[in-house]
Amino acid sequence: MNPMALHQGDCIQLQRDPDTYQVIGIDDRQQRCWVRRWPLQRHGGSPVFEVSLEVVETGFDSPLRP
Repeated sequence: MNPMALHQGDCIQLQRDPDTYQVIGIDDRQQRCWVRRWPLQRHGGSPVFEVSLEVVETGFDSPLRP
């Protein structure tokens, strides 16, 4: 995945995971990003966790970006 193609706020999918996640932050140098499940859970929000950019699916159109 080209980190320049990924932006904070984008919605993505992870390899072998049908759920949608929102990008919270990106660390280009370490090839990591922080995501949370989207849409947000009604009670308690959605926990943020770190993933490698290698598991981010490419070609997924974000519903949050035009």
